[in-house]
Amino acid sequence: MGAQKNDHYVEKVVDYIMRKCLWQFHSRAWDRERQNEGIMTQTTQILCGEQPDTQTPENRCYWVDAVMMARGLTVENPELAGMNKDDIRLFMADAKKRLDFLTIHGSLNQELTDPKY
Repeated sequence: MGAQKNDHYVEKVVDYIMRKCLWQFHSRAWDRERQNEGIMTQTTQILCGEQPDTQTPENRCYWVDAVMMARGLTVENPELAGMNKDDIRLFMADAKKRLDFLTIHGSLNQELTDPKY
């Protein structure tokens, strides 16, 4: 997959999350990091036709969000169904990095790192 095409899908994923996913708004940085990892990993697995680990309550919670996100992304971007797994993993990993920046590392929300919160 070319860099421009990868960037195109990264922005589609991030745009979808910002418009339709409330889970991005946890109030602490460590919650956001954990949930971004869990949901993005499981969404990637679902898009690749794999079964995520749902053995723990936390993973089952992420799985529900991941299923809904994978469905939404596929409906809005039907071409995803024909993509190979390596390309999906690549743009989803880049989308997670972008999401982490927007919602955690680049955020100006000081409550994210307030130790008393």
